[in-house]
Amino acid sequence: MFKKEVVVDGRGHLLGRLASVVAKQLLEGQPVTVVRCDEINISGHLANNRIKFMKYLRKRMNTNPKRGPYHYRAPSMIFFKAVRGMVPRKSPHGQAALARLKVFDGVPHPYDTKKKMVVPQALRVLKMNPSSQYCVLGDLASSVGWKHQALVARLEAKRKVKAGTWHQAKLDKAKAKEQAFNKVKGTLGAHLKTIHDSGY
Repeated sequence: MFKKEVVVDGRGHLLGRLASVVAKQLLEGQPVTVVRCDEINISGHLANNRIKFMKYLRKRMNTNPKRGPYHYRAPSMIFFKAVRGMVPRKSPHGQAALARLKVFDGVPHPYDTKKKMVVPQALRVLKMNPSSQYCVLGDLASSVGWKHQALVARLEAKRKVKAGTWHQAKLDKAKAKEQAFNKVKGTLGAHLKTIHDSGY
């Protein structure tokens, strides 16, 4: 049974491995949203990956470059293009699959309040040798023309402060509830079993 939408936090995932898992889920009919694409990881040193990307930028139409191929600079669109290459995008089935995908740099509203998933088979800490070189997609994108890294970082800092306040309030509420329950626990007597059986 498919969920209405799966929100994946891209932070710390490897680009190709995450793209392959997301592509498979899209083709099976599952809507997927990937946030924090700017914090996706790529194996290899930043300088080497930048050299590869600059070679990719040189692939263009000589007579009229406006006609393509198009080179996306935003991390979210770089990830989108990786997924796009893993689905039959020119068929109706593939186009429907790509329509189920949403990608974002940072965590915009309303995804800042939704539960986010990780993909264990794509996590860098589980799949890469600790001594191996890697780089962050946002840094690579910024070095080749993406202009919004500072803006996303600023918005993310504000979001994390807000999320931290909410989380602390949640912990305080749970602690107060536990203290109140412990305070009246001795006076409940025979009613305690009924309360537990009811799920409280």
